[in-house]
Amino acid sequence: MRLALHAEWTKARTVAGTAWLLVAVVALTVGLSALTSSAGGADPAKVGLTGVVLGQAIVAILAVSAMSGEYGTGMIAVTLAAVPRRWVALCAKGCVIAGLSLAAGVVAVLGAVLAARALLPDGLSLAGPVLRAALGSVLYLGLVALLSLGVATIVRDAASAIGVVLGLLYLFPIVAALVSDPDWYRRLQQIAPMTAGLSVQATVDVANQPLAPWAGLGVLGAWAAGALLVGGVVLRSRGA
Repeated sequence: MRLALHAEWTKARTVAGTAWLLVAVVALTVGLSALTSSAGGADPAKVGLTGVVLGQAIVAILAVSAMSGEYGTGMIAVTLAAVPRRWVALCAKGCVIAGLSLAAGVVAVLGAVLAARALLPDGLSLAGPVLRAALGSVLYLGLVALLSLGVATIVRDAASAIGVVLGLLYLFPIVAALVSDPDWYRRLQQIAPMTAGLSVQATVDVANQPLAPWAGLGVLGAWAAGALLVGGVVLRSRGA
């Protein structure tokens, strides 16, 4: 496992696009958060962390590229020859991609909180529920990375994998909004990866949210685990 981790880390840091994507995660997250913070809102923490909704798309692209890029260039054959145990190869790639996403998430969320603190009318104190929202947002980005890696392992093609991930994240809530039955609307919100996962950002009227904060993040975790599990089975059962 140690050698597999070293190989994946070497690949990640030597690919030129990785650094730019990580910078984009931070820039877009902080930028959108600053924009929304200047307008204010009912839940200051959620408003101040709005940029995560945009930053997650770049995290998804980063994670998909890590796997689909190797299929596109044929490097996956070299990877699997060097690490014959395919579950180990997938776990190593997941650890590196999740680690990079979490690191970028820490910087992005901290920047978003500082922007919200400066721009929101009443400021924003990084304590209590707000601290939970900030920490949860970082974990959210890490889980989106793992979900995206799992989907890319299943689909292989980069464009298709990105389409599937972004559809799960962004189209799911739109479909739910079209449902007129309030009970079904709430159920769909509870299982949608983005809606459920971002419940962790709520700090106002938490009792009336579709899911409790950490439970919502757990739903996203289940999506990520499921995608990785299926991806691992598919990776093990097919040739490079």
